[in-house]
Amino acid sequence: MYCSELGEQWHAARVEPSLAHLDAASAGRSSRSTVDSITRHLQREAERGAYVAADDQAEALDASRAAIASLIGHSPEELSYRDSARAALRALLNGWALPMSPIVWVGKNEFGPNLAEFERRNFAVRALPDADVYGRIDVDALENMLQFEQPDFIHVCHIGSASGVVQPVEQIVEVAHNAGVPVVVDMAQSVGHVPTVTGADAVYGTARKWLTGPRGVGFVAVRPDALAHIDVFFSESFIAGQLGLGQAVAEVVEIGPDRVYAELAAIGRITRERLNGIGSWEVVEPVDEASALVTLAPPPGWGPSDLHAAKAKLLQSGILVTAAEPWRAPLAGDRSFLRVSPHLDVRREQLDDLANAIRTMGY
Repeated sequence: MYCSELGEQWHAARVEPSLAHLDAASAGRSSRSTVDSITRHLQREAERGAYVAADDQAEALDASRAAIASLIGHSPEELSYRDSARAALRALLNGWALPMSPIVWVGKNEFGPNLAEFERRNFAVRALPDADVYGRIDVDALENMLQFEQPDFIHVCHIGSASGVVQPVEQIVEVAHNAGVPVVVDMAQSVGHVPTVTGADAVYGTARKWLTGPRGVGFVAVRPDALAHIDVFFSESFIAGQLGLGQAVAEVVEIGPDRVYAELAAIGRITRERLNGIGSWEVVEPVDEASALVTLAPPPGWGPSDLHAAKAKLLQSGILVTAAEPWRAPLAGDRSFLRVSPHLDVRREQLDDLANAIRTMGY
């Protein structure tokens, strides 16, 4: 039994999976139409040549660009493609005329590889204070801090890689802009998952997660009225992947983004309620957090190797999840978690199977 009628519709649009796919935060399952749009274009490239084939699809490519831009609150002209979210961040940083040793403020959920990009450019990184035990950025504290000093920019992971907490990005943007500080938002885990029209100066993300587009397509967008001057130059890109992303986004738009967001939030709640406290595993986020990315703290005494063994055992049982190690959010501490991220077509019995599988782990 699916968690909703929308889940049945979502499932019917995809091939039957060979396992319980509870790992949309790594890569969602593309629809048949998305896969077909990619393969059809690859066939056109073989028949007519890559550049002619791209010219033939100019209208579809424009529609794809407009669709993704609408989800993130930007115009199509502001959007540039890269092959991943990390490549998009690199393009953004490379096109930004920042001072020597710039200062960036981040949340404690900041993605480890993003911190590596800052470090290799000699950025001074400062972690913002939390408003609660869940790692939500304290907007009031941020506003007070900005009265006395201003970083060169604030970088926010809308949803982190190791926690389903949704950061209050719109409020952060408002107080930062009042102080004349630009904001960059990493939307890798949020686009297609929660509302992503934020008013930030620059945003970037990927196609392969909650949008269920193809791997190998990332995007970055910079507002023309941004508080920072950033030139993101054109890059050779995966045209078939852009068309696949456009098809994936079109399917979300046809359903209605707000309906998708509401359903995913409901699935997150159902998942947390079903798994919390099972076999001494504890859900990390608030039960009613408006996301479907769920993290479970393991029983006492568990380390990363134990979680990897648990993940492998679950996969052998036909359940796909992620072992989220500390490198994903090093500023948040050294704990590892089991990450569960079901999409719209999750079945209640799949959550039951996961609960039963972890019930006796660690004993």
